[in-house]
Order: sequence, then structure tokens, then C-alpha cells
Amino acid sequence: MTIGLGQGLWRWTGLLLGLSLAAAAPARAADVALTFDDAPHFGKYLGMQDAREVTARLLAGLRRNHLPAIGFVNEIQLTGADREGRIGLLSMWLDAGMDLGNHSYSHLSLTNTPVDAYIADVARGEAVTSTLLAKRGRKERWYRHPYLETGATREIRERFEGWLAAHGYRVAPVSMENSDWQFADPYDDAIARGDTVAATHIRDAYLAYTAKIVPWYQQAAKGLLGRQPSFVFLLHASRLNADTTDRLAAILRQDDLHAVTIDRAMRDPAYKIPDTYYGPDGKQWLTRWSLALRKPLPWSTLPQVPADIAAFATKAQAAGD
Repeated sequence: MTIGLGQGLWRWTGLLLGLSLAAAAPARAADVALTFDDAPHFGKYLGMQDAREVTARLLAGLRRNHLPAIGFVNEIQLTGADREGRIGLLSMWLDAGMDLGNHSYSHLSLTNTPVDAYIADVARGEAVTSTLLAKRGRKERWYRHPYLETGATREIRERFEGWLAAHGYRVAPVSMENSDWQFADPYDDAIARGDTVAATHIRDAYLAYTAKIVPWYQQAAKGLLGRQPSFVFLLHASRLNADTTDRLAAILRQDDLHAVTIDRAMRDPAYKIPDTYYGPDGKQWLTRWSLALRKPLPWSTLPQVPADIAAFATKAQAAGD
């Protein structure tokens, strides 16, 4: 691939500044911000009562373990006859002391959507959430790109991020994730079928995978930056996470990770490393830092999602679930 002069200079600037910033902060135990996409709920529910119970369990678990969190909302989920009840799920997040951010209205792909149409969808996605926050004297400030797609070209990326900045948003990055969505679908399916054996297997596999992937990210970041940064952990507002919050909290404690707000995590100087990536694929921020710093990540040691779980997720996607 040929790199133009402008893009080359941009990358070299990112490299030089990134190296100095990566080395600037002292070694320390890492903070982690928990972020939950596809709020108010991700996955299959039997109805509003079920959705309310799952949301209540998730929030109670977060509070019980002193885990601040932010939910990123797709307001398309609020449509329908039970609209007020769905809006009430978002109020539950705020009443529990959590934050809410924008995840676009309908979870569009920036890669596959004209940028002006994408901007209109994001603007539509703040109507209810920003009103709920304003009633509490707060503002909507964080945006999470669906699929982590930030722009297929430099022009598209700069156009959209200019819009975000003009409307008071900051991009919410992802520097840790555990593929929870792949486990959440089969877990919901097992619960719906009343198959407690399968549900227990999936839940245990999810926690075992999380216990492997979290330290992988810690070690990969340390190899890349010379230290652990404050992580921003991508999760989903699912039944699976509602049912495993205590054990997820135990994994974080075991790996010496301290839960903080996204605002605090983003003070880490690693997030000032210029993100020079643009392209059709969504990439999490360790990958983006790796590209900017021109240093490799240990992909060969990345823990893999169990084959039966991955196969279910692939089948569900092909069926359009």
C-alpha cells in the first residue's frame, strides 16, 4: 500500500509524540473504566418485566462491587408500545449513579454509511438520553463508535470527529475487551429454552475466557508502552453480564485493576498518543497504538473464544439474529 506524504508525516508525528507520552508516566497499578454498549439492553428478552429485572441485576451488581460504569445507548431500542418503560431502563442507570453516552441511534456502520447520514443518525440518538441527563444537571459527553469504525478515509474521520467536537463529545476508546457478545447470544438462547446445564457451561466458559484475556491485555499493553495504562473495557448490557457481575469484579481484583469512571481513565497520557489510523475496519486502541508506535502486539498468544461458542455466534449472525 502506498502512503501519501501527508499521511506519512501524520504517522511520523504520532510516532514521535506517542513514544514520549508512553514513556512519560510512571509504572503503577492500572485503573479500568467499565463501558457497556447497546444500552438499555443487549440480547433477547421476554418482555419489559424481564428487561427491567436484568437491568436491575446488572446495576445492583455494579453498585455492590463499587464499579462505576457508563452505558452507551442506541435510542432505536426505545421505540414501540412500551417506549416509556424502555426509557425507564435508562433512568435506572442514572438513578444508580452511572453515566450514559451516545452509541448512535441505530448502530450504523460508519464504513458503510455516508458521513452526513451517519451524523444525522448520531444526532437523533441523543434526543432522549441528553434530556434525561439534563434533568439531573448533567450533559451527554461521550460517543462510542459502533463496530469501532472511526472512518474509512482521513476526510471522513476528520469530518465526523469535527462534528463530535462541535457538539461537546469525546470519543470513548476501547483498550480492553472480552468478546462478551459472542457468549451472550448462546447464553440468552439457553435461558430461553430453560436449559440450565447449557447456560451454566456458557457462563463458566465466559468467565474462564475473561480470566485469560484480561491479563493478556495487561501484558500486551506493558510490552507496547512499558507500563500498564488505564484501560477502557468494552462490555455489553446483557443478561450474561448481569448474572456474572460479582465474578467479573473478582477477576478485576485478582488482576489488580481498580474500577474508575471513564473520565478518570482518559486522563492517562496513553490516550494522547495520536491515533493515526483510518480505514474500513474497526480497531481497538492497543492496535491503534501499535500502528502509531510501529511496535508489534503478541497476537500469537491471544486467547481464543471456545470453538462451540464462536460457532453459535457465527450461526446466529448468518441467520440474522
